[in-house]
Amino acid sequence: MTGPRDEQEGRALVFGTEEEWEDRLAEPSAALVSDLAATEGDLVVLGAGGKMGPSLCHLARRALDAAGQTDRQVIAVSRWTDKVVEKRLTERGVRTVTFDLSPDADLSGLPDGAQVVYMVGAKFGSTGQPAATWAVNALLPATVARRYADSRIAAFSTGNVYPLVAVDSGGSVETDPMDPVGEYAMSCLGRERVFEHAALSRGTKVALIRLNYAIDLRYGVLADIGRSVRDGDPVDVTTGHVNVVSQAYANEVALRSLLHADSPAVALNVTGPETLSVRSVAADFGQLLGTSPSYVGTEAPTALLSNASRCFSLFGPPPLLAPDLIAAQADWLRSGGVLWDKPTKFQRRDGRF
Repeated sequence: MTGPRDEQEGRALVFGTEEEWEDRLAEPSAALVSDLAATEGDLVVLGAGGKMGPSLCHLARRALDAAGQTDRQVIAVSRWTDKVVEKRLTERGVRTVTFDLSPDADLSGLPDGAQVVYMVGAKFGSTGQPAATWAVNALLPATVARRYADSRIAAFSTGNVYPLVAVDSGGSVETDPMDPVGEYAMSCLGRERVFEHAALSRGTKVALIRLNYAIDLRYGVLADIGRSVRDGDPVDVTTGHVNVVSQAYANEVALRSLLHADSPAVALNVTGPETLSVRSVAADFGQLLGTSPSYVGTEAPTALLSNASRCFSLFGPPPLLAPDLIAAQADWLRSGGVLWDKPTKFQRRDGRF
């Protein structure tokens, strides 16, 4: 399967199998190798069994190996309900630890790590159980922050902490006022505030990664839109604009942000530079997949959009932009690539997930 061109390598990207795609997600850049080499100690990834965690752990392991720091461990912590994923990480040199990261858990048994990436979060199903959502998203970070008070922490957050903004605004920036819509988004702001408190009260070095939306060919906004076009389902354009970024870039930024973690906490929007029209993306998929998309709804004047200029100034822009990702996604769909049943629900405007 031939995908878009990789501007850094000057060659066509080839995604033949899921394993080859995972290898592509875990190719460290020279900048990542250098930045991780400049950190010290083991890396602990909490909540490593989710959608992005396995590829982030694999990426970190390969970067440390490339830096000649094979003695430093990458430790992936999760309940590991998917034993296949756990086994695959172990085979790739990542140490896995089985641990239920619940809000009431005693975290003293967690492995030490000078560097921590925090990836735990509750989103889908949160509307029906708001108390549990708040416990996971705001209470657990408090105990994690105490457990790793002397570590550098890169904590994944979300662009949902911002309000919906005008589609021609260029997106929210990190200094804009927070105005989350719905209990899920409010609890995510709670998570940020807890880590910010740890940074201010204990001097813990923290980076907050406000991500939307990561693209992995097996799931994501582009997979959602492309699958609808392929299958002849109407594309809802009410939420008519969106930001996306490759998962590989998002993971790399999270790892490189450890060097920039600070007290007070540093916030970073992580997304692509384009404001994409959902209607236009669907039309692109129609051309690439040889079908005519249909639409429902009318584009609203606002959307959840972020401006990642600060991120680009620190780490450079993503090497793969939206046209590359759309072309790769179309190839994946056309060739029968694996798709996860994990819709993003990016269309929701009421914050109810």
